[in-house]
Amino acid sequence: MYRIVFLLLSSILILSCNHRKKQESYIKETLALPYYNDPTFTPVFIQDTSRVTTDITHTIADFEFLNQDSILVNQDYIDNKIHVANFIFTSCGSICPVMTEHLKLVSDSLHNDDTVVFLSYSVTPWIDTPSVLNTYKKNQGITNTNWHFLTGEKSDIYSLARQSYYAEEDIGFSRDSTEFLHTEHLILVDKTKRIRGIYNGTVALDMTALINDIRMLQHGR
Repeated sequence: MYRIVFLLLSSILILSCNHRKKQESYIKETLALPYYNDPTFTPVFIQDTSRVTTDITHTIADFEFLNQDSILVNQDYIDNKIHVANFIFTSCGSICPVMTEHLKLVSDSLHNDDTVVFLSYSVTPWIDTPSVLNTYKKNQGITNTNWHFLTGEKSDIYSLARQSYYAEEDIGFSRDSTEFLHTEHLILVDKTKRIRGIYNGTVALDMTALINDIRMLQHGR
């Protein structure tokens, strides 16, 4: 009798453990962030991570620009780091100040976490020299050393924005540098330089989502 009861209890425990493992696995899979492989920003969910390199071919292209301290920042700087990119100009009086203010909330919440980098590319680089960007960063009260305001050749920045970050989604993908780039989008990129999220930088609620998604990436999701 005791033997039967023991076997029944053992079976229940085993089934319970198996159910919990399956449940945890399901939660992990369903909570994983999608990938974005084209400018339509159609989410691609991948449960088998071994398929990422074959199924998600789009990554952020190599780049090299000067930051606000006249230091060259290139793709090596974001290797194995999460980064958030946006596109602003210092003389902008509409969405740019709002985006910067909101992104600062995200930066401050991470307490200068060196696993996360912020890249704000100037879309008027002929005006936004390193010294201008330096003053802008200081005026915004930004002290995060992992937040870089970048300037360089206009065509290089616009090409990177539209064809790598899909900054204007599919509407801007085929545009060239003769058409002015102005977007409220913030783009979240993982450690492998693959796009994992897009957010409206003018909406404070989106910053909560961005912070949560950064945390998910930090936990391998």
